[in-house]
Amino acid sequence: MVKINKIYTRTGDDGSTGLVDGSRVSKGNARMHAIGEVDEANSALGVAIATLANDGGNEAILNGLCRIQNDLFDLGADIATPVAEDEDFVPGEMNLRIVQSQIDWLEQEIDVANESLEPLTSFILPGGSVDAASMHLARAITRRAERALVIAAQAENINPLALTYLNRLSDYLFVLCRVINRAFGGDVAWVPGGSR
Repeated sequence: MVKINKIYTRTGDDGSTGLVDGSRVSKGNARMHAIGEVDEANSALGVAIATLANDGGNEAILNGLCRIQNDLFDLGADIATPVAEDEDFVPGEMNLRIVQSQIDWLEQEIDVANESLEPLTSFILPGGSVDAASMHLARAITRRAERALVIAAQAENINPLALTYLNRLSDYLFVLCRVINRAFGGDVAWVPGGSR
């Protein structure tokens, strides 16, 4: 269980921060950059959830999004727990890891949501309703977090399922945007060269 008694510790005043194993790294480290991007994606998702809830959003969708927020904290802990090259990413009591069942859940949710949607005939613009637009923003930030984690994985040993999770999450948020916009007249289609 996490217990935080004090918000500031002064240990990061030199530009370093602690990882789960007690080691310290620069706050500019690729691993830390990825953790920050995941945190921003989670925060954007929080805004999208609040917007959707304020508009009386579907309770099952809201519960699923809250589950995802929790998963994103697990993901941050996973990234913050270094593993040697010869070790694997087995979860344990003291180390959280993204696991296949979390990805499977996202894939099931994508499949269920996608069944009710018409096939795409165009790329779509990230807009429509306020609810969908805020979800599109969370999706785009999730893609950025994925890119940051790819960069970190080029330099350090990162759980491959963490990368898969972010990739699948952005897919899920995209489908969810389409589901939300369906209630507001559908997707906003891209018209190539439409303003020439």
